[in-house]
Amino acid sequence: MAANRLIGTVRRRRPGPVIETILVIAAALFFALAIQAYAVKPYRIPSGSMEPTLHVGDRVLVNRFSQRFLSGGLHVGEIVVFTPPRGADAQPAVCGAAGEGDGTRTPCDAPTSAHSSQTFIKRIVGLGGDRIQISAGHVIRNGVPQREAFAAPCGADSECEFPDAVTVPKGDVYLLGDNRGNSDDSRFWGPIPRAWVVGEAVARYWPPDRVGSP
Repeated sequence: MAANRLIGTVRRRRPGPVIETILVIAAALFFALAIQAYAVKPYRIPSGSMEPTLHVGDRVLVNRFSQRFLSGGLHVGEIVVFTPPRGADAQPAVCGAAGEGDGTRTPCDAPTSAHSSQTFIKRIVGLGGDRIQISAGHVIRNGVPQREAFAAPCGADSECEFPDAVTVPKGDVYLLGDNRGNSDDSRFWGPIPRAWVVGEAVARYWPPDRVGSP
């Protein structure tokens, strides 16, 4: 009877303080890595559309967390990764407004209704409500020429001159490559909804001699 009572009173021991500490640290590390894997993603630059800022083969880290959860949202001048409209990767690019965005001085003011499965990287040059024109490859925003030392010379091609203004719809962004003479961007497939933006390119980590902010 005594032995039976002894067995009946045995309780499961709690792990000691050292084991508890190890478990807490392991759990914290797991969640930190999981959040980082979701928030920050690497991308490789596939084309020269962002030269001279980003070269073919450069690798950047894109912060997806701030775009979705932090206040402030998107800003003019930020370089972002996004999903373009369906047809943006076609040659020529498909505009959602028939007869526009064909490179004949008539910019596209409406994208196709669905987004592509690919991702692009460009610079935000306009937000909802902005009126955007292009002169010699440079942006005129709300009638004010923008300082764009980062932009490559555009030349005399028709795609460098879009005197007709496009008004960016509320909730959308207007995106251009820095290499205006060799970039498929909002001039040809229109502004896009903010929801299609994946995140901001916050750092270039490759090649080693170009590590830093893009």
